[in-house]
Amino acid sequence: MSDLVARTGRLQQRYENGYRLVAGCIPFRYRCLDESHHENSENVVEVLMINSTSGPGLLFPKGGWENDETVEEAAVREAIEEAGVRGDLLDFVGDYNFKSKTHEDEFSPEGLCKAAMFALLVKEELNSWPEQSTRIRSWLTISQAIQNCRHAWMKEALEYGFCKWLAQKRKTTS
Repeated sequence: MSDLVARTGRLQQRYENGYRLVAGCIPFRYRCLDESHHENSENVVEVLMINSTSGPGLLFPKGGWENDETVEEAAVREAIEEAGVRGDLLDFVGDYNFKSKTHEDEFSPEGLCKAAMFALLVKEELNSWPEQSTRIRSWLTISQAIQNCRHAWMKEALEYGFCKWLAQKRKTTS
């Protein structure tokens, strides 16, 4: 059982112009393809996805951005609560609008959401985390993640937000 506790409820939830504000991240790591770990060996980027609790397909950790935290703090919190990972929140990779069937409420009756997504370099996978009883973690290559992504907006965040950011990052470090 985890000592950490997931936040629940909507009392502290942020809204803007009829949209529920959401924060999330694309957790990633570099995995060496060459088991010898030579200096020149190639690294592949893998992203961490979690199962959906409401149907098939995989997701990136995300959830409500609350009044007592920054958007970055909310993204880090969701990574811990839903995926059981900690790391370095590196950069913002975009805002993505979507409609939630499960989160229609008085402040967003149509279930409109706006998600701020970030790249999170994973440094630690927790053995115990708040939602571990309902979540399964899966490390996937980017192409596997694109194929298994449940929501179009998350696929867009991966392909056009994260991948574009990663390409820029690689240009500046080479």
